[in-house]
Amino acid sequence: MKACIMCGGEGTRLRPLTFERPKPSIPILNKPSVVHLIEHLAKEGFTEIVITIGYMAEKIEESLGDGRMYGVHIDYVYEEKKLGTAGGVKNAEKYLKDEPFIIVGGDHVMDLNLRNMYRFHEINDAVVTIGLMSIDDPREFGIADMDVNNRIHRFFEKPGPGEIFSNLASTGIYMCSPEIFDWIPEGKQYDFAKDLFPALMEKDKPINGMLVRGHWTDVGSANAYRQAQRWMLDSLPGTSIEGNFKTKNARIVGPLKIGNNVVVGSNSALVGPIVIGENTTIGDNVLIGPYTAIGSNCVIKDNCRILSSYIFNDVTIGNNSNASGSIIDNNTVIGKNCSMENGTVIGPRVNIKDDATIHSDVKIWPEIKIKSGSRIKETIINPDLD
Repeated sequence: MKACIMCGGEGTRLRPLTFERPKPSIPILNKPSVVHLIEHLAKEGFTEIVITIGYMAEKIEESLGDGRMYGVHIDYVYEEKKLGTAGGVKNAEKYLKDEPFIIVGGDHVMDLNLRNMYRFHEINDAVVTIGLMSIDDPREFGIADMDVNNRIHRFFEKPGPGEIFSNLASTGIYMCSPEIFDWIPEGKQYDFAKDLFPALMEKDKPINGMLVRGHWTDVGSANAYRQAQRWMLDSLPGTSIEGNFKTKNARIVGPLKIGNNVVVGSNSALVGPIVIGENTTIGDNVLIGPYTAIGSNCVIKDNCRILSSYIFNDVTIGNNSNASGSIIDNNTVIGKNCSMENGTVIGPRVNIKDDATIHSDVKIWPEIKIKSGSRIKETIINPDLD
């Protein structure tokens, strides 16, 4: 079965995490998000994969290669100009035109049964079948009005107050018949939700919906990213330790996934689910709480508290500092007695001096230096990167 993964976006809502990587390359449990997606597609039987790429395309190719290590074959199609969601898929027509295929976003994280969606589409007569999920707040999604026979009669993108006629939100997962290409103009910016679906409905072409169950999110915001990390951590099957692991008088409760050459100091406590990358050192009297992922080559010094946080590679956190619900990007250095409050997002190569506090939901862009004793209450932007 064939799949098309759309990876052309710049991920501006996820800044500062997307200055040096595209959204699909953001790490979840210490490996690129798109790798988790490829592994899930392969498990569901989608082994012929086309990836449409634009922004920082080389990073995605570095992660995936030709796909053989994941049991799939990958072809890449480059977008020289922005073509929109449907236009980008049209650009890959030569790889997809011979049989039904599924479309997913490169920032999707899921455990949905995609094989059932493929079968449902095959036995029905619609040009496209949209995966729908009932959610509490659909304002950031396209919503669909679907009847008991799975036919969609209305589709509305990002509804405002008074416009929410349904809480069935589009997952952005589409099963398509090859006929779909007849409806997408070539070389033109064209979107599924804004352009293609209204055009099909106007001509009374059938669009079906299918209710899907399970975990799904598009990692389009820091909150969605945290949510994806959390349920992926929840799915850890048990405790696994790769290679050497050194500890002395630490209290460890699984599930845990620990890389090679990890060192945990005396009287520290690790309470899973937790993932820790290779060559990371954790000092004495450190508390690492549930739902935390720490990358490779990190140093967490004595008396720190790291709770529900996601720390990338080569990060150093000084004595007696804490991070709660934080995201900290590569090569950042945090001094002693610092506090990263809930929802903070710290970009790469940031230097936070001793005794600083970063208030909740503040973002700090790459290469910013925070002075000792600072209280940062608003997002700090690096004008050289804007």
